[in-house]
Amino acid sequence: MANKGPAYGLSREIQSKIDKKYDPELEERLVQWIIAQCGSAVGQPDAGKTGFQNWLKDGCILCELINSLCSANKPIKRIQSSTVAFKQMEQISQFLKAAEKYGVIPTDMFQTVDLWEGKDLTAVQRTLMTLGSLAVTKSDGNYQGDINWFHKKAQENKREFSDEQLSEGKSVIGLQMGTNKGASQAGMTGYGRQRQIINNNP
Repeated sequence: MANKGPAYGLSREIQSKIDKKYDPELEERLVQWIIAQCGSAVGQPDAGKTGFQNWLKDGCILCELINSLCSANKPIKRIQSSTVAFKQMEQISQFLKAAEKYGVIPTDMFQTVDLWEGKDLTAVQRTLMTLGSLAVTKSDGNYQGDINWFHKKAQENKREFSDEQLSEGKSVIGLQMGTNKGASQAGMTGYGRQRQIINNNP
C-alpha cells in the first residue's frame, strides 16, 4: 500500500481533479483551529498539502482533537505514536468512529486511505470543517478558537401542538387545495340529462 507507483491515464486525471479542489486557505484555518484546540504541543506542519498530510497521518493529532471536544467522556482512551502503518491507520479509524458518534454524518467523512495515502485531502478538510461547525453549534464550552472560523449548523426547530390545535387544523382547507368560496350548483343539470345550450343571439 505504501509502495504505490505513480498514477497513469484516467487515474492520474481523476487524482489531478481531486488535488485542484484542495484549499490552502482552509488548510491554514484548520491548522490554527487544531493548535488552539489541542495546544502548541501538536507542533506546526510544513505549509502545503504534503505537510498537512504528514502532520495528521499517524492519527495522533486527530485523536487528540476529538478528545478535546468531549470533556466528560474521552472517546479514545489510548493515543500512541507509531511508525507502523497499520497502527497509524487504526488510530485514524478510531478518530472517524468517534467523529461519527459526535455527529459527523457518514457522507461528510473521509476514508482512512484518503488521509494515509493522500488520495483525497479535500475530503479530510471537509470532515474537519464539519467537525468544527458541530463543535461551534454545540456551544458546550469545549470549543477553543475563533467561532468565526466555522458556520453554525442549522438546528431542528421542533414544535409541539395540543390535541385541540391538531383537531382544529383538520377542518381547515389548505390554500394549495384551492377554495370553495363562491361555489354554487346554480345552472347545473341533473346527472344523465342533456345539457341545454341557449343561444341568445337572434
